[in-house]
Order: sequence, then structure tokens, then C-alpha cells
Amino acid sequence: MEDLNIQMEEGETGGRAFIEERRELLAEMTYSKAGDSLIIIDHTDVAASMKGQGVGRLLLDVIVAMIRRQGKKIIPLCPYAKSVFDKDPSIRDVLNGN
Repeated sequence: MEDLNIQMEEGETGGRAFIEERRELLAEMTYSKAGDSLIIIDHTDVAASMKGQGVGRLLLDVIVAMIRRQGKKIIPLCPYAKSVFDKDPSIRDVLNGN
């Protein structure tokens, strides 16, 4: 896979990790803020041309790294994010309740 430029955007109520090339949104994972110490991952979308390449996991890893730095926790409501947390114990330290 070529080098992907994963960008982050954050606003007052939420944010996203995303990949955009030539003004075309290719992948994104969005989250909502729930107070000062918690985010809720609520949506993941990957363009058909990028499916099966691990792009969703890359987006999740960027968000997990940010949350670790900030000392916050995650609730994965998005089915994709929840499935990754269920399969990979190495990232569960950021789950709310852990």
C-alpha cells in the first residue's frame, strides 16, 4: 500500500481521522466527544477502491494513539471499530470501563 496521508480534524463536539486525495474523501472514522475524558467512535467509511487494505484499522490506530496521549477513553459504537476492539486486546486499554 502506498503511503497514506491520514489527517485529523477536531471540533468542539467531535472529530475525525480521514484520508483525502485530490479533494476526494477516500476514508474516514468519525467520533463525538462525550465530556472531557471520553469519545464515542460512531462511524467508519472506506471507499470501495480502498476496501480490504487495512485502511479502517490505520484510522483507528491514529485515533487510539491520540486518545492514549490525551489520557482519555473510547466507546466504540461503530460496528467496525467495535469488531477491531473485540479482536485485538492490545488496544483495549483505551476502552471505557477498562
